[in-house]
Amino acid sequence: MPTYDYECDACGHAFEEFQSITAKTLKKCPECAKPKLRRLIGAGAGVIFKGSGFYETDYRSAGYKKDAKADTKKTESKDSQKKSDSSKSSDKKAGKSDSSASKSSSKGSSEKSG
Repeated sequence: MPTYDYECDACGHAFEEFQSITAKTLKKCPECAKPKLRRLIGAGAGVIFKGSGFYETDYRSAGYKKDAKADTKKTESKDSQKKSDSSKSSDKKAGKSDSSASKSSSKGSSEKSG
């Protein structure tokens, strides 16, 4: 809830009032009781964040950090496993293509000689 500045046009009394945004403006001065009160337009408050503790990750619990670390290790092990599987399958494919290439080259040479 914001703090609003008020000033009385009759007596000059100035004060701050802590009110909800939806609350109606005050009309009656608390000093002279005349209905000459007006709400002043302020520049607003500037918010300045100093120091550490303003990032979402700064407030993480120890349990959350531990679980996140475990998830990262699982992901890394799965990635390394996929890489080793893909290298094995590429070796197999390379072996098949080499053997089929050698068969076709031997057929080609026998056809030329025959």
